[in-house]
Amino acid sequence: MSDLTTRITMPQNASKGDIIEIKVLARHIMERAIDAVGLKPSPRKIIHTFRVSYAGEEVFRMDLSTGIASNPYMSFTTVATETGVVLFEWLEDGGARHTRVQTLIVS
Repeated sequence: MSDLTTRITMPQNASKGDIIEIKVLARHIMERAIDAVGLKPSPRKIIHTFRVSYAGEEVFRMDLSTGIASNPYMSFTTVATETGVVLFEWLEDGGARHTRVQTLIVS
């Protein structure tokens, strides 16, 4: 089970050339935890990179640090150029990679 849940808000359809807004809320603890015994910290599970590709090209990238609060929220715009996949990717300390995919249909 993933320790990341997301809410992605974006249009499903757009006209070519439209500027679309994409909003992303990632529910993630963004903190270091203590092991069950409470003696030593377990490995960090902090998202360090969030990136978004649309139709195979990166359109947004954000490098995160330990100063970012739990449940980071991002909002950005891009131009609708063609029908394609929007790939959302979160990279976490320790090598975990979380992805979500949505499709934008451009007419």
